[in-house]
Amino acid sequence: MLRNISILALTAASLFAQEEPATEREPDAKKMATVQPLAPKDAIAALELPAGYHLELVASEPMIHEPAVVAWDGNGRMYVAEMRTYMQDIDGTGAHEPVSRISLLDDTDGDGRMDKHTVFVDGLVLPRMILTLQDSIVVRETNTLDLHEYRDTDGDGVADQKTRIYEGGKRGGNLEHQPSGLDWNIDNYLYVTYTNKRYRYANGKITAHNLPSGDGQWGITHDDWGQNYYSRAGGEVVASNFQQNMQYGKLGLPGQLAKGFNVCWPIDSIPDVQGGLGRVRDDATLNHFTGCCGQVVFRGDRLPVELHGNLFVPEPVGRLIRRAIVSDDGGTRVLTNPHEGSEFLRTKDANFRPINMYTAPDGTMYIVDMYRGIIQEGNWVRRGSYLRGVVQEYGLDRNVGRGRIYRLVHDDFKPGPRPRMLDESTAELVAHLSHANGWWRDTAQKLIVLRGDLSVVPALRELMTSSPSALARNHAMWTLEGLLALTSNDVLVGLGDADGNVRASAIRASERYLTGAANKSVVERFVAMAADQDVQVLLQVLRTAIFTKLPGYEELVEKIVDSHKGNDGVRLTAKKYFDRLAKEKAEAERRAEIAKINAELAAAVTRGATIYKSLCFECHGNDGEGMPVPGDKVAKLAPTLKGSPRAIGSTDRVARIVLQGLMGPVDGKTYPGVMAAMASNDDAWVADVLTFIRNSWGNEASLVSKEEIAKIRGSLKRRRMPWTLKQLERFDPALLSRKRWKLKSNRSRGQLKNAVDGKPSSRWTSNRPQQPGTWLTIELPEATELAGVDLDTRGSANDFPQSYEVRTSLDGKKWSDPIATGNGKRGDSVIRWTPVTARFLKVTQTGKKPGLYWSIHELNLFGHGNTLPK
Repeated sequence: MLRNISILALTAASLFAQEEPATEREPDAKKMATVQPLAPKDAIAALELPAGYHLELVASEPMIHEPAVVAWDGNGRMYVAEMRTYMQDIDGTGAHEPVSRISLLDDTDGDGRMDKHTVFVDGLVLPRMILTLQDSIVVRETNTLDLHEYRDTDGDGVADQKTRIYEGGKRGGNLEHQPSGLDWNIDNYLYVTYTNKRYRYANGKITAHNLPSGDGQWGITHDDWGQNYYSRAGGEVVASNFQQNMQYGKLGLPGQLAKGFNVCWPIDSIPDVQGGLGRVRDDATLNHFTGCCGQVVFRGDRLPVELHGNLFVPEPVGRLIRRAIVSDDGGTRVLTNPHEGSEFLRTKDANFRPINMYTAPDGTMYIVDMYRGIIQEGNWVRRGSYLRGVVQEYGLDRNVGRGRIYRLVHDDFKPGPRPRMLDESTAELVAHLSHANGWWRDTAQKLIVLRGDLSVVPALRELMTSSPSALARNHAMWTLEGLLALTSNDVLVGLGDADGNVRASAIRASERYLTGAANKSVVERFVAMAADQDVQVLLQVLRTAIFTKLPGYEELVEKIVDSHKGNDGVRLTAKKYFDRLAKEKAEAERRAEIAKINAELAAAVTRGATIYKSLCFECHGNDGEGMPVPGDKVAKLAPTLKGSPRAIGSTDRVARIVLQGLMGPVDGKTYPGVMAAMASNDDAWVADVLTFIRNSWGNEASLVSKEEIAKIRGSLKRRRMPWTLKQLERFDPALLSRKRWKLKSNRSRGQLKNAVDGKPSSRWTSNRPQQPGTWLTIELPEATELAGVDLDTRGSANDFPQSYEVRTSLDGKKWSDPIATGNGKRGDSVIRWTPVTARFLKVTQTGKKPGLYWSIHELNLFGHGNTLPK
C-alpha cells in the first residue's frame, strides 16, 4: 500500500536484515489459518464500531479488484480506479503492466449496492487520480504527470475518446511516492500531494500553478472552508499542514496534535509493519501510526452531527480508522482522538486494508478497502527484510485480487437521495450551493463553473447577500470567482459578512484586488480588518498581507502580532512566513553567486531543489538534518545529509545508493526510514537532486551529470538488491596517509609544507597569475593504487587551476599520458579517474587566469577500496 518512509535517503538506513537472516521463510500453517480472507458479510461482522454505526457493502469482488480511488459524477454514478497489478506477489512482479482499469458502477434500484458495471477505461498503469467533469473524467496514471480526459460519446458506459489536457512528462520513483489527489477545492484549484503545484481547469485544458512547496503522500481532503489536510505515511505523520492553505507555504503549530495522538490502538496482532519490531508492542499490535493515508473530512448530512467536520484517517497497516475531532484553540486547529485508548473502527481481520475515504452523494461516508494480505509495496518487502519474513510466515502475499467498498451508516439516519445534477439546468444547480451535504455543494459549484453559464450571476449574488447559510454565501462567492465574474463589490460584500469564516475566505478572494492595479476600496477595507475580533480573520490578514506584499505590510503584520502577543498561532504564522521568505532570499542569493562562477551548477541546484522539496524533505527535512520521529524529541527518520561523507563523497557511491537503495545501519545507527530504489527516475532527475544535496546546507561538491548517472546505471543491469555501506566501500576512494610524502613544484617550494600541514587556514600558492606550465608533484613512499586527488581550495573556484592535466609515473622519469584533464569549477576541487597504480603523481596547469593564483589549502590523495585513516 501507499506506505513508505524515506525516499531519497542518501544516507538512510533500513531495517533490512536487522533482526532476521536474509533467507526465505516457509509459511506457518497455524499462522496462515488466521489470515484467510473472509466473505464480505463476515468481514463486516468482525469490525468494531461505536454503538449505532455499521458498514454496508457497496461493491466487492468479482465486480471490482484492488480498488484504490473513487469519484462520483453529478448523477451519482461511481468511478473506481482498480490497481489490478499492485503487489500480486511478494516481489511486485509485473506491477507496471498496463492492465489496470477504471470501472463505472451504478446502483439502478436504489438499495445502496452497485448492480451495474462497465469497464470505462482499460489498459492503464496503476491509475491513481480521477476527477469527474461535466460529461467526462480526468485520469492520471502512475509514472507520469500527464493528465488525460476520457469521454463516452455514445452512452455505452465505455470511454471512446481520449485527450491529453495536461502534459507533465514522466514521473519516476516508487509508486507509493507519486502524487495523488486532484481535489477540486472551493477556490476552484485542483490540489494534489507531493508536487509544489496546483492546477486549474478551463476551456478543456489544465494549467499548472506553482506553490511554495508540496506535501502529503496518498490522499488529500478539504473541510467546509477549503482547508486542505495532508498525511505522510513515509514520515509517519497522521496529519500535516492543515493550519493554512499551501499557497502560503507549510505551517505546523505547537500543540496541533493532542498529546498521544500519534499512538494508535489496533486489535490485530500480526506484526507486519515495515518499521520492524520497534513499531509494535509486546502483544504485537502496532504502537504508532505508520501507514496513514486516504483521509477525509466528513461533510455529509446522513450521519450523526457529532461526525461533521471530523477528520478520518485510515491506517491500513493497523487495520483501523482513526477519528479526530478538529477544534480551534485561539486560531490553532487541534486534532484529538475522542476514543481514548481505542479507535473509531478496528478489526482483527488481517486483510482489512482501508486506503481511502470519502463524503458520498448520499450523505454517508465511503471506505475503500483493498482487502488484501500484503499492503506494503515491493521496495519494503525485499529479500532479507524483517517484513518479508513476516509476510512469508503468514502467507499474506497469497491474499490478492479482491477489494471492497463500504459505506458507513447509522441506525438513526437513512442515506440521502441520488443526485441528478447532470440533467438539471444551471439555475437549478445554484440551489444546491445551500445543500447540507458538502459533496452536493462542491459538485454544484464545479458544474456551474464548468458550464460557464453567466446567466446565473444575479442569482449567485442574491445568494451571497441573502442566504441564512454562511456556507452557501461562501460557495456563491467562489462560484462567481470560478466564472471570472467576481467583482470588487462582491469582494467587499464578503469582507463585510457577519460570519468570520466567510470574511476570512473573502480575504483570500480579495488578493487579485490587492496587487497590480489595486482597488482602493478593497485595500482600505482589508487594512481595516487588522482590527477584526475573529482570530481566523486576523490570521488570514497576516497571510494575505505577506503573500501579496501589500505596501506597508510589515507594519500591518507587526501591529497584529503586537496586539496578540500571547497567541502562538498569530505569532508563529507571521514568524514562519518571514523566516521562509528570508530563507528563500538567501537561497536565491547563494545560487546567484554560484551562477556567476558556474551557471550549469546553479541551474542543476535549482532543479534539484524542486525535486527535494516535493519528495525528499519527508524524511530528511527541509534543512537536510533529518525529520524528527513524531513524538520523539531526539530520534530522526533519516540521518543528516548536512556534511554527510556519503552525500558529498564519491559520485560512484552516492548514485548507487539512490538508484538501488540502501540497507543496514549508518554510522552504527538504525533508523525507521527506508531508502527506496529510485532507478525508475531518469538520469537527469537523479543527477539534479544529487547536485542539490551536494551543494546545500553548507555542502560543497562537484556537479553530477546525467552522463555520469547513465554510465553508473549501465553497470547495474544485473543487480536487484539494495546496497550496504560495506559493499559500497569499493566505490568510494579512501584518503591515503600523507606520511612520508615528498612534494615538489616549480613555484613557491618553501610553501609546499603548508599544503599537508593539517591546517586549513594555511596554503601553498603559486605566487603568480595562473599560466601554462606550473606544476606540482607528489612522490609516495611506494607504488599505490590511486583514484583521485583533492586540490582543496576551501570552496573558491578562483584558486583552482583554470585547466589542468594529471599524469602518473612509477619512477618519476617516465610519465604516463594524461589520466585526467579538465577545467576548474566552484566546489569541484576533487579530480577522479579510473584507478591506476603509481608512485608519482603530477598536476600541471594548462590554461591562463590573469590576476588569479593557484593555491592548495589541504592536499589529499584517494586510494581505491582502502580503509579510511583514523
